[in-house]
Amino acid sequence: MSELLYKKPTDSDVLLSVVMHPEDTNANNTIFGGRILALMDQAAYACACKHARCVTVTAAINTVNFRTPIYVGDLVSIKARVNYVGKSSMMIGIRVEAENLINGDIRHSNSSYFTMVAIDSSTGKPQTVPGLILETPNEVRRFVRSYTRKIEQQESLKEFQAKAFHLSKDHLDWCQTQNARLNPDLYNEIG
Repeated sequence: MSELLYKKPTDSDVLLSVVMHPEDTNANNTIFGGRILALMDQAAYACACKHARCVTVTAAINTVNFRTPIYVGDLVSIKARVNYVGKSSMMIGIRVEAENLINGDIRHSNSSYFTMVAIDSSTGKPQTVPGLILETPNEVRRFVRSYTRKIEQQESLKEFQAKAFHLSKDHLDWCQTQNARLNPDLYNEIG
């Protein structure tokens, strides 16, 4: 672990910028979402490693919603910052912007949150990371909101684990209101 017990979020900021090329496109002739996700993961990795000063791995990715398309020739800039730290995990806030280099138009493409875990290279187990020095109301907001996201993710995983999921009439009735067709025998399986 780093000698520093606490670091500022800005100490580990990362800006990754890449010009998009034809080989980055999908069948719709816009930039392939997987290419952007890979770049986001690289930025999150670099940011988390700078904070922890050790190898990190991606443990979770919060929702990624693509707000605007990205095109060939756009400069994609990915900003990464540590928003929250636990014992060995860090939540990295990611913001993706696409800039048309000809007319200067900058579009917010998407934002997401990557949970990264610091790994001790000798044991392969999680290791402790430095804490965060929070100096502004925005840093406090990001820290608190990231903790809330972490708890929501944990609760969601618990609720819908196959072993913990108990089929109910409410679930089946709700599915009937969606774009789904149910096997009528499912109602017989409710205990």
